[in-house]
Amino acid sequence: MKKKISIYTAAAIVVANMIGTGVFTSVGFQLSSVQNTWSILLLWVVGGLLALFGAFAYAELGTHFKESGGDYIYLSRVFHPVLGYLSAWAGLTVGFSAPVALAAMAFTKYLAPFGLQNNLWLAIGIIVLIGFMHSFTIRHSSRFQNITTVVKVVFILVLIALGFFVTNNQPNAIVLNNSWQNEFIKPGFAVSMVYVAFAYTGWNAAAYVVDEIDNPKINLPKALIGSTLFVSLVYVLFQTVLLKNATVTQLDGKEEVTFIAFNNLLGTAGGKWVSVFIAIQLVATISSYLWVGPRVTCAMANENKLWAPLAKRNLHSIPVAALWVHVIIAIILTLTGSFEKILVYAGFVLQLMSSLTVATSLFIPNKKTGTFRSPLKPLLQILFLIFNAWVLIFTLVERPVESFIGIGILLLGLVIYLFDKPIQTAP
Repeated sequence: MKKKISIYTAAAIVVANMIGTGVFTSVGFQLSSVQNTWSILLLWVVGGLLALFGAFAYAELGTHFKESGGDYIYLSRVFHPVLGYLSAWAGLTVGFSAPVALAAMAFTKYLAPFGLQNNLWLAIGIIVLIGFMHSFTIRHSSRFQNITTVVKVVFILVLIALGFFVTNNQPNAIVLNNSWQNEFIKPGFAVSMVYVAFAYTGWNAAAYVVDEIDNPKINLPKALIGSTLFVSLVYVLFQTVLLKNATVTQLDGKEEVTFIAFNNLLGTAGGKWVSVFIAIQLVATISSYLWVGPRVTCAMANENKLWAPLAKRNLHSIPVAALWVHVIIAIILTLTGSFEKILVYAGFVLQLMSSLTVATSLFIPNKKTGTFRSPLKPLLQILFLIFNAWVLIFTLVERPVESFIGIGILLLGLVIYLFDKPIQTAP
């Protein structure tokens, strides 16, 4: 009998997917466009609400179809195979591989106190090592994911406690006035939501491995919704801590904002160890994406001839071929891309594909035995889609280069689809 994962492991996958590079790096890029503290916190609150609305939809979709593969399954079954194909292609090229690359790049960035900043061989090595850890059994993967996620959660909660309770009398980035009302309607606010959306990426992670979850009818919704609520609270508190312990000048446009803030708070020695632990907790992020991503690619490979070799699994049903293709693509992105550019075009593609997937939940039966029912349907899904459309339009206008890179990746996937052929299955 196939080994199943518990609700705790399913939740660990979601939390580890979500708490990654975005929460530790994004505020510096956001401060380039919006600087009122209320604006920054509003970004993260809205991001959390959208993630929650999306989690409702994915919980419904996952318990309806009960097949691992996430977006690929839902879009293929509800709309058309071409959309499922594009979602899996996007996941392979940027959706799951880019966050791995970004986390590996940030891993070395935060080891700067030890002279390892931007060490590409170290970044590649950590990707390969974690890929190796996921190449055996579900039991191995579960243990590794659970342990690294516990380290991640404890670490960020300790940082939040330090940030609020250790006294820091230095100038900071807290600005509390009515300027947020003007910032809210500016294009920069919408573009800043791309960074937030990327930081929240992963709220749907457990749905991608639904057939590996024990009792998915109960455990999938709990894992998705509970983890999203927890991470949303953590995110808002953590951004407050960063703004409370550094100035706008120090943070604006910077990637290593967490190191800067805690270097101010704890001094050089304390800041150094915070930086090291940020690097360590990114291991769980890389792990979760290398667990989830190959399942989506494998689902596509099961149904399309061009990708059929990636459907190969080991004796314990681990999609090892797809896993190592994700490892290779993540390494290529690590070697060739700049951090912010990858973050924006990956965020653009992910937001577009998640919007299409949430839309599929509007077209499945309202009630089916053994499924989760999304509350306030279809209101929350419609709000999710409207807000995402707003962000995507402004991103296209304000960051056209990165947006068109994302669109180009999808168009390339469409060309490949036209030359691919579906695998015929027996009736």
